[in-house]
Amino acid sequence: MFELIIEDSFSAAHRLKNYKGNCENLHGHNWKVQMVVESEKLDDIGLAIDFRDLKKVLNEVLRILDHKYLNDIEYFQKHNTSSEHIAKFIYTQVKERLKEFPSVRLKKIICWESEKSAAAYFE
Repeated sequence: MFELIIEDSFSAAHRLKNYKGNCENLHGHNWKVQMVVESEKLDDIGLAIDFRDLKKVLNEVLRILDHKYLNDIEYFQKHNTSSEHIAKFIYTQVKERLKEFPSVRLKKIICWESEKSAAAYFE
């Protein structure tokens, strides 16, 4: 089994609803996002998938979030803007776009809200 990992980032503002503390106030983060895919096979030149294709998919999804107030995005009308839900949102969006590339399977999204704190989502 092969595992490929790419990383990108986005900046956005949010506030946690019903949170008792500073994070209930409007604030922002520079999130780092890691995408992990896996593949059982390599193509004729030894690639599971071109990193450019993975970067394009992740970038498309992060553009939905970048420089936005996350609480205004439809998904987050029903889900709190926690790092856990942000990771799940990204996972769902990426998984849909990766259907175009059957050679890989999305394994995990890791969403870092700071250098020391991250949430991961996988199925």
